[in-house]
Amino acid sequence: MRIRADDDAAQLAQHREFMSYYQRHVFFCCNQRDNGEQCCCASGAQELRDYAKGRVKQLKLSGAGKVRINQAGCLDRCKEGPVIVVYPEEVWYSYVDRHDIDEIIDEHLVNGRVVERLRI
Repeated sequence: MRIRADDDAAQLAQHREFMSYYQRHVFFCCNQRDNGEQCCCASGAQELRDYAKGRVKQLKLSGAGKVRINQAGCLDRCKEGPVIVVYPEEVWYSYVDRHDIDEIIDEHLVNGRVVERLRI
């Protein structure tokens, strides 16, 4: 059975309906614990999320079909943190500074390569 070009276009359009709005969605744990327990926010997560968001915009990677940087509440991995998770790949990272964030942006978000040294 041969599929016509019109059928291919219709199938592609239907498939796009179910595709993610963003190519990659990055969640930074920005949880703040008041009881003295380790938390991502105490390790500079909010500042580094803001940095990542600005850098992604500067590189013109943000927006529909591209990358979205979001903050999240507790991702329940604070002892490994600070942490981020990148979807749709479901890759978890721990980071320390802007250098680590730059490497995640340049390697994973731009080039699609997981940064193994930061992966948890």
